[in-house]
Amino acid sequence: MENEEKETVIMAKEKYYITTAIAYTSGKPHIGNTYEAVLADAIARFKRQEGYDVFFQTGTDEHGQKIEMKAQEAGVTPQKFVDGVASQIKSIWDLMNTSYDKFIRTTDDYHERQVQKIFKKLYEQGDIYKGHYEGMYCTPCESFFTESQLVDGKCPDCGRPVTPAKEEAYFFRMSKYADRLIEHINTHPEFIQPVSRKNEMMNNFLLPGLQDLCVSRTSFKWGIPVEFDPDHVVYVWLDALTNYITGIGYDCDGESTEQFKKDWPADLHLIGKDIIRFHTIYWPIFLMALGLPLPKQVFGHPWLLQGDGKMSKSKGNVIYADELVDFFGVDAVRYFVLHEMPFENDGVITWELMVERLNSELANTLGNLVNRTISMSNKYFGGVVADKGVAEPVDEALKAFVLEVPKKVVAKMDELRVADAMTEVFSLFKRCNKYIDETMPWALAKDESKQDRLATVLYNLVEGICIGATLLQSFMPDTTGRILGQLNAKERSMDDLKNFGLYPSGNKVTDKPEILFARLDVKEVLKKVEELHPPVQEEEKSNEKVIDIEAKSEVTFEDFEKLQFQVGEIIACEEVKKSRKLLCSKVKIGSQVRQIVSGIKSNYSAQEMIGKKVMVLVNLKPAKLAGILSEGMILCAEDENGNLSLVTPEKEMPAGAEIC
Repeated sequence: MENEEKETVIMAKEKYYITTAIAYTSGKPHIGNTYEAVLADAIARFKRQEGYDVFFQTGTDEHGQKIEMKAQEAGVTPQKFVDGVASQIKSIWDLMNTSYDKFIRTTDDYHERQVQKIFKKLYEQGDIYKGHYEGMYCTPCESFFTESQLVDGKCPDCGRPVTPAKEEAYFFRMSKYADRLIEHINTHPEFIQPVSRKNEMMNNFLLPGLQDLCVSRTSFKWGIPVEFDPDHVVYVWLDALTNYITGIGYDCDGESTEQFKKDWPADLHLIGKDIIRFHTIYWPIFLMALGLPLPKQVFGHPWLLQGDGKMSKSKGNVIYADELVDFFGVDAVRYFVLHEMPFENDGVITWELMVERLNSELANTLGNLVNRTISMSNKYFGGVVADKGVAEPVDEALKAFVLEVPKKVVAKMDELRVADAMTEVFSLFKRCNKYIDETMPWALAKDESKQDRLATVLYNLVEGICIGATLLQSFMPDTTGRILGQLNAKERSMDDLKNFGLYPSGNKVTDKPEILFARLDVKEVLKKVEELHPPVQEEEKSNEKVIDIEAKSEVTFEDFEKLQFQVGEIIACEEVKKSRKLLCSKVKIGSQVRQIVSGIKSNYSAQEMIGKKVMVLVNLKPAKLAGILSEGMILCAEDENGNLSLVTPEKEMPAGAEIC
């Protein structure tokens, strides 16, 4: 027993340092940005539950040309502009109940001083040198690119237009550390997750060879001045990335704080997939140059998309966290963004889907379970919950199921599969609902001789709910508190979840159960949303861009009938080696699987193709492309800039369905 206690104490002191990417202060963050903070919070809370000494850092990235321009447009100083936006971001993070320990700003004095010292150190040891840069520049991304790196002449990261630029700049010798980084990635498979992100970084950037990185700018002033050359400001990524060490007290002169010595290296950098390159190539190399250990893991999470694509103010499809909270409440929004996001592929958020999940999962599965259990306890026993020990085999089945769930949740969280972990928690609540159907308390209540059996059933339900509520705490902390409060139960440790029956027999539940989640009418919600965001007027829509193309010669209906179109499901996809354009897909069409080669690599990654339903020309004569047999054609639409969009069925259709 003594040894077990010692192990528990040691575990309680084990550190866990987690960070989000710092939010760019160009404007109010949408729900896709907010998702990252909530995801990090869920992981941080769970690690605390497991006994770790957690430090959770988030914050804001506040320098750069884009912000300088935004401030000019607003008629205020850059500092005043970022003060306002940073305050807004912080308030949204607080609204979403994120339990961060540190909110860092890159305009903090300590951070700025350390960035200057870091830049000088890297310069003095020969990692940074002065030169000139000429290339294509993306202002929103604040990144230079060569012509070959552009995609259809646009920024490869954000897809926006780029402009030619030439200026004096300092450069970092990336190639000096490239081999070391490749070796580290190969020997630490857990370093970049998911694996698809690792493959992308290796194949697209590291293995072809790294170019030296521009690390200063002279074309704008809103940045940290290079101490020994004040005409230059530090490139935003060298500035922003170092927040992960300056926030915990790193000092370039060797006077780092005890916290830095304890918490570094970071256990997890949680970032969006669009900035994975900066965190898995630039950041590790900067750390190598500083002689610091690399973070243990960088996880590039997918995007949360609104309906038909990535959220963008220009598209007018932005959804904000505070608006969602007004409609659904904080925990309902937390549930949705955490549960609906796949591990690797992008997730989708719509108002309709939010209502559907609220009604089915939160109101029905969870809320109704808690309310029914408390109501029956009050109705049959005056609120007293007692274990009378009148057991039946169905009870053991329930207990066995419930006690397995914590193990499953821990396993999923260890893999950062947060959505899957939440599914496991809700499987517990669904099992409790099934237990009600199996035992039929209302029938037991009619038989005086079954009163002790009824009491035992209700006790088992309350105990199951308590275990489920404990597991829910990381994801929906307020809901956990409300459930346990109504049940007159205390919070439990993760170790407590190994045992069934810790609820004190004879406890009394509340006599006034509250509704955890009220059902909503989707029509009413959409009506209110429309009032908040009126639809675009028809006259505005008439200006929508169209494309006219040269007409081809007419074909007869008999000619058309010769073509066979079917719905295909992409079950596997990979890049064609030595090709910049081609992907090779395995396409399920009915009971058959065809191999189809398509020139769509510039618009779709191999990973994001998997699972898509597409329109396929099935009876196209097979041909070899880049030496690979292609047995059909996947159809796409193309705009005037060469951007492609897969033709997909509007409604769910099985693989093989005829298109006619």
